Amino acid sequence: MTVSAARSAPCAALLALSCCCAWTPAIAQPTAAPAPAPAPAPAPTLAECAAIGAAADRLACYDRLAGRASAPGPDVAAVDALTGAAPAASAPASTSALAAKNAPVSPARDGDGDASLLSKYWELDPADKRGIFNFVGYRPNYVLPLHVTNRINRAPQSPTQAAVELPDYKRVEAKFQLSLRTKLAQDLLLPGADLWVAFTQQTFWQIWNGKDSKPFRNSDYEPEAIYVVPTPKDWSNLPLGWRWRYTLAGLAHQSNGQSDPLSRSWNRVYLGAGFERGDWSLTTRIVHRLREDLATDNNPDLITYRGRADFQLNWTHGLHTSSLLYRTTLKSGRYGALQFDYSYPIFRDQPNGLRWYVQAFSGYGETLTDYNFRQTSFGAGVTFLQF
Repeated sequence: MTVSAARSAPCAALLALSCCCAWTPAIAQPTAAPAPAPAPAPAPTLAECAAIGAAADRLACYDRLAGRASAPGPDVAAVDALTGAAPAASAPASTSALAAKNAPVSPARDGDGDASLLSKYWELDPADKRGIFNFVGYRPNYVLPLHVTNRINRAPQSPTQAAVELPDYKRVEAKFQLSLRTKLAQDLLLPGADLWVAFTQQTFWQIWNGKDSKPFRNSDYEPEAIYVVPTPKDWSNLPLGWRWRYTLAGLAHQSNGQSDPLSRSWNRVYLGAGFERGDWSLTTRIVHRLREDLATDNNPDLITYRGRADFQLNWTHGLHTSSLLYRTTLKSGRYGALQFDYSYPIFRDQPNGLRWYVQAFSGYGETLTDYNFRQTSFGAGVTFLQF
């Protein structure tokens, strides 16, 4: 080996060592273990699903129980970040008037976020729309096993119908009312406007009159068609915090289903409106009776006694509900009627189930047969099928 070769050997070794170090792969640094995914919410039980009153909510519960819940969609936040779009508002909570046992009912909300009973009742706001052909309560549905009146009309008559002597009916009886409605068309003609139809039957039953085989003393039948228009938000604000929520127009027929000389009936159109403020709401209707020929009119002076308008003040606070109805002729305070209703749940944890119900009436026209007969009555029982 030459001297120059010997000197170059250490340099070659060092060069080889440096090359080996340059090509040695880096050792991976340890990374933190990913956080465990949160445990999924427990599936509802069959009993919990069955306890839900609203059909849509109950069906969704059954779907979750059967594992048929819809697949999760794309990450909305990530999409918004990429597109620059504003985040979408979260879906509103269910506003169904029926809730599962022990579950609070989410109140309906108006456009400003305030609770709105009238919106929930007439489905005024988009969040409260429930589609068509869903049968719900209209007027109160109740059974009053105890109904006491201070007077019984034992010889009903009218200007065109002769007096009819009735059996010896007792002043203590039962009273019940069934009232349903359904929406035929949604968003019809005007923004948010809906067309409803309704039917109400009110019956007085001499259930405590075993001597006369417990007959039905009187029944009234009333079909209606109602067109409801929500008030535009720009027009709704009124003084003192009140809000004008809707305007409605209706067509109604009412009859007691009897033949002459006990037959009583009338047809009418009406225009109404609804207002609310917090726990209070006020509904009004102005009535116009459709003319009939005197020869076929069973009760030509009906509106003279029964009234041309009605005003109903409602109060709903916590578990309590009450209303005061005033029917007036708009001409004289001698006629018309006052009616007070109050309800409270039988079971506090089921506010939309059966409720205690009391009713007091004074004036003319508690029944159509008694349109020109004044009486005062009181009833107690239960109400059901809330809207």
